[in-house]
Amino acid sequence: MRLARLQSHALSLPHTTKVVQWGGCHVFKVAGKMFLIIVPDGSTIEGVVFKCTPDEFDELTENDGIIQAPYCAKRMWVKVGDLAALSETELNARIRRSFDLVAAGLPKKTRLTLGLMAPETKPVKSRDR
Repeated sequence: MRLARLQSHALSLPHTTKVVQWGGCHVFKVAGKMFLIIVPDGSTIEGVVFKCTPDEFDELTENDGIIQAPYCAKRMWVKVGDLAALSETELNARIRRSFDLVAAGLPKKTRLTLGLMAPETKPVKSRDR
């Protein structure tokens, strides 16, 4: 059941798509860039992998059940192998944070097109008379 709730939460984020790749992993992307990987094991979850900041990386990997994500750790990704390590609320917040980090790294034009950032307004210059 938690698998369905996690997938539902991830898909509720703007412009998220899901693909199944790498032997059955559920990979969630925004504008083609992944922000979440759920590794299912039948109807349960073997692991959840997401991006975080360097400070969050150090903090999270100090917890039992959370490790550096294989192949992705140098880019500040962690793998939650024991879902009891984070509450569902905190895990959802971490997923949202991962989405925000990945979205912030998208080209400005892509973020504008997707509505992930407000268009810049230029200040109006007043004329001195």
